[in-house]
Amino acid sequence: MPLAGIELAYLVKEIETETQGYYVSNIWGINRNSLLFKLHHPKKPDIMLMVSTTGMWITKKKIDSIEPNKLLRRLRSDLLRSKIEKIEQIGTERIAYLTFSNFENRFVLIIEFFGEGNLLLCNYNKKILALLHSIDVKHRQLRVGVEYTPPPTDGIDVINFKKDEFEKILDSSTSIGKTIGRGLGLPKKYVEEIIRLSSIDRQKPSTDLTENEIISLYDIIKTTISNVVEGNHDPTIIDDEESSDVFPIRFSDDNRNAKKVSSFNDGLDIIFSEQILEKGKSLYSSTAEKKIKELENTLDEQKKAISTVTEKSEKIAEVANLLFTMQAEGKSDIKDPNVIEVLQNKNSELVKEKGVSIIKIGDSKIKINTELPLPSIASKLFDESKKQKGAIKSIEKLIKKTEDRLEKTIQKGEIARGAIGFAEVRKKSWFERYRWFYTSDGILAVGGRDSSSNSAIIRKYVEKDDKVFHAEINGSPFFILKDRSETIMPLSITETSHATVCFSRAWKEGMHGVNCYWVTPEQVKKAAPSGQTMGKGSFIIQGTRNYNKISTLKLAVGILHKDDDYLLVCGPPAPIKNGCVCYVVIEPGSIEISDMAKKIRANFIGVDEKFTKMFVIDDYVRVLPTGASKIVEVSMKDN
Repeated sequence: MPLAGIELAYLVKEIETETQGYYVSNIWGINRNSLLFKLHHPKKPDIMLMVSTTGMWITKKKIDSIEPNKLLRRLRSDLLRSKIEKIEQIGTERIAYLTFSNFENRFVLIIEFFGEGNLLLCNYNKKILALLHSIDVKHRQLRVGVEYTPPPTDGIDVINFKKDEFEKILDSSTSIGKTIGRGLGLPKKYVEEIIRLSSIDRQKPSTDLTENEIISLYDIIKTTISNVVEGNHDPTIIDDEESSDVFPIRFSDDNRNAKKVSSFNDGLDIIFSEQILEKGKSLYSSTAEKKIKELENTLDEQKKAISTVTEKSEKIAEVANLLFTMQAEGKSDIKDPNVIEVLQNKNSELVKEKGVSIIKIGDSKIKINTELPLPSIASKLFDESKKQKGAIKSIEKLIKKTEDRLEKTIQKGEIARGAIGFAEVRKKSWFERYRWFYTSDGILAVGGRDSSSNSAIIRKYVEKDDKVFHAEINGSPFFILKDRSETIMPLSITETSHATVCFSRAWKEGMHGVNCYWVTPEQVKKAAPSGQTMGKGSFIIQGTRNYNKISTLKLAVGILHKDDDYLLVCGPPAPIKNGCVCYVVIEPGSIEISDMAKKIRANFIGVDEKFTKMFVIDDYVRVLPTGASKIVEVSMKDN
């Protein structure tokens, strides 16, 4: 569904209003034609803005990255931390101009929504700095270094046209439907609705319209366009076998497939996001399926080869046994007519090729010395039969390798398909920015990811009755146990110690038996002694330390159902197993973190399809420990 110019006019105005005062805090490349902007405001909730050659809309979804976008690096370099200054559209052209400004520069991101679409980053004077597609045609040239030139316009300004301008486009013998579509640049869906409301035959020549019909058409067109542009919407999604579309205003009531949505923007979010996902799944599926097909064909050929070689070996052995039998019957010369006749009955014959004597057994050819007695020739045939059997073992090894490759390819294909999805954007609790889990006692434990988050946890979130944990190894996070009880909870202490060690460098290095200690908040000194310095995220620990030795390195990743919400969590196996609707247990291994994230996600989606829309691959990567892993246990419970 191409985005209409009048629909873009509404979106530009709506998105500009929504994003006033926002700046760009992050940009993700979704596919080669789509980018997701995270916009931040000091006092308002973040906004996710999807910018694509198919459309532009505020989204509630964070879609997984599907393929590289060549503009991503340049856009991040120039637009991160810049403020959205204005969003514009010239007339009703299907082109949007997003102006960004920072302390030093101003940039214009131009999105073209017609044809194949285009994305162009320009300076404030519209000089092109980077673009998705270069163009060199008669009326314009788009490439780095030249000034951006929009395509030539034709027709009239569909938003502001007057009745006399409308009458001019009716000076044609073509049907009224075609005249309105071409003259006003309106998509077919709007033309059909306008004709339906006017009760005029769409095939009626434009020059045959009466004055009353012209006035009626003009009023209906102006009202329809005004409703779209000004936001007087009654939006619906219409699904049929051929395509899906979202309509900002209510069209014919005859369409029973119409489904109401809360806003035109939400409708675009549903339709366009689904299109992006389907293209991504198709991209991954086609690549995996092609490789799987190739391996399946190879496997078939290898299995056929075993059957062929086995048959040859058996036939050669059969002839060898026959020669031994004939020798026992008094035959000694293979050239004996009686021997030759018996061989022929077994689909074998004695021939000469280039002066060399050969015995042909089916498709096999074995060189022999016809002067040797039958037992010697039979022995040579037995050797050839064994040689054929030796080839079978080699083929069987190849089959095993091909089967292993096929299994891994199928698994990777399933993981890849599972990796294409999106998560609904939701408001997160403060601790979800860090590492966290609930202990078996139901106590919240929160840990840092790096020096910055270590510092934030200790300086902002440690309270009087908490306990502070650190492993005796460089590269350890600080964990805090948000314990409000006066008595020490041994199980929670052990589990938090376990998490502290597993999320440290010990996981990546595979170091077992690392000690962890815990102290009270007052033992943590946030400033270095006079004359000394501390690195970022480091603190001075004073007084007695309470030690726990952690002998195993195991963590569990699970989906926790809490307060009508689902949370992705990673922590010690026991509390995750007991509290989550599904989980996997991992330990240090050989699967890199991104592949492990895809593997776990594919498992969880198998439990319930709704998990597809809750967490993207980045969410899984974010909860995993640093370093390669392997899955040692899987449990997919019923919800």
